[in-house]
Formats: sequence, structure tokens, C-alpha cells
Amino acid sequence: MAEFTHFNEQGRAKMVDISEKTHTVRSAAAQTSVLVNPEIYQNITNQTMKKGDVLSVSQVAGIMAAKQTASLIPMCHPISLSAVDISFSWEQKKESFELIIVATVKTTGGTGVEMEALTAASVCALTVYDMCKALDKGMVIGPAFLKEKTGGKNGDYHRRMIPAMHMDERP
Repeated sequence: MAEFTHFNEQGRAKMVDISEKTHTVRSAAAQTSVLVNPEIYQNITNQTMKKGDVLSVSQVAGIMAAKQTASLIPMCHPISLSAVDISFSWEQKKESFELIIVATVKTTGGTGVEMEALTAASVCALTVYDMCKALDKGMVIGPAFLKEKTGGKNGDYHRRMIPAMHMDERP
């Protein structure tokens, strides 16, 4: 089992020792989306949703989620985050609207922040769903993916652009 970094000599799960890793500036950006109907789009953009300002609340939820990633994902290290930023944009998709969510996370440390960025984006999307589900439970979340990461021994990663899936092509 020695070749597997997350298993001990007994074949049981362990958290990898990062104490000898070089501390470098590391960043990651993750993206997901929420496909909503025109009514929800209007309520979000006009800030007339009964539960409040959807984007502000979901942004705070995403930031809080990034800080709690190690509590949610068993093998993630609790790390000190230098920055968390959530941005939003809209794309019209035929008769629907897609809220694009990008979470960017930074740290200086011995391990990356990919999981923190993915967690932030995902919880942000789930919060949008929660705040809007009274109007339509048919919203679609995802896909969620890593856009890019910098730093660390494996170097930088930049996702190649893939064609966007249309609603009728989604599983």
C-alpha cells in the first residue's frame, strides 16, 4: 500500500503528511451554474425574491463553505485561506437563464485549494436553489468543474474550453 498516498501500512485511510512540502502561493478557480426559469431570473435580478437578495446570501454561503471544506471532505487539510471571491454572470439559454458561478480561492501553504474552490461554487449554487425553490423545483445545478489552479509541485492547470451543453442535452 506504500504507493498510495492516502493509505497507511494497514491499508486504512490516512491524511497525507504535507509538513515537508514547500509553502507557495496557490490558487484555484471552480465553476458551476444554476439553470433557472425567466420568473426566477427576474426575481433574482430585481432583488424581489421573498427570502432576500439571492446573490448576496449565496455569495456569503460560498465563502463560508470554502472555510469549512476540511470539515466536509475527509482527507482535506484544514488550511488558512488568503482570499475567497465569488462572481456571477448570466447567459440566456433559449427560454431559460443560466447563472454562472465562479469561485476563486487563494492561500500560501503546502497544499492546494482546488477542493475549497469546488466546495464554494457548489454550496453557492445550492444556496441559490434553496432560496428559489418555492418558485420552481426544476432548476438544474451543474456541471461543477475546476477551471484552473496555480502553484504546487504539479504546476499550473488550465481547463481547455469545452462546448457548453444545452438544457436538452443535459442528463
